[in-house]
Amino acid sequence: MKVVVGLGNPGREYEGTRHNVGYEVLRELARRFAEGQQVRRRFSGETLDVTITGTKVLLLSPTTYMNRSGQSVGQVKDFYKLSTDDILVVCDDLNLPLGRLRFRAKGSAGGHKGLADVIRVLGTEAVPRLRIGIGAPPPGQDAVRFVLSRFTPEEETVMREAYRRAADGVELWVHQGIQACMNRYNAGDR
Repeated sequence: MKVVVGLGNPGREYEGTRHNVGYEVLRELARRFAEGQQVRRRFSGETLDVTITGTKVLLLSPTTYMNRSGQSVGQVKDFYKLSTDDILVVCDDLNLPLGRLRFRAKGSAGGHKGLADVIRVLGTEAVPRLRIGIGAPPPGQDAVRFVLSRFTPEEETVMREAYRRAADGVELWVHQGIQACMNRYNAGDR
C-alpha cells in the first residue's frame, strides 16, 4: 500500500490558492482513479482509496491546516504500519519556477511549514516528496500573503498542466519509485 498526501488548507477561502497545489494534484488523481467514490473523513483528513497500476493507494488531504499536517500523516503511517518510503507528500514551493516539478527522496523542509510538521511528526527527513513551483513573491510582498494568494488566469493555465504532469509523476512513483521520478522530472523543464 502507498499513501499520497496532498498538502493544503481546508475551506472555501483557501480554494485555488498557491498553498493548495497538493490538494489540486489529488483532485487530478481522484478524477483519474476514483470515479463514483465517496470521500471518507478519517485520519484528520479526507481520503479516497484508489488503485494505481495494480497497487492500493490512499489519497490523503489533511484537514488540520497546513502547519499541523504531520498529525494526519502520522495517523495514517501508524494505522497502516507504513514505511516512510510508502508515503509521498505533494506540496507547493515558492523557490521553484511556476509549474516546475521536483521530486526528492529526503531533505529538509526548505521553509515549508506543512512539510516541516510532517518531518517533525515522522521523526525523519527521509520522506519522499514532490514539490511544485508556485513562483516567487513579487519584491516587497510577504511570503505568507503570497502563498495564500490565487493564481492569475495565465498562471492557472501553467498550473493545470503542472497538475497533470504531477499526477503522471505520482503514477510513476507508485509503479517505479522515487528514483525513477527524480530521473524523469528533475532533469529540466518537461
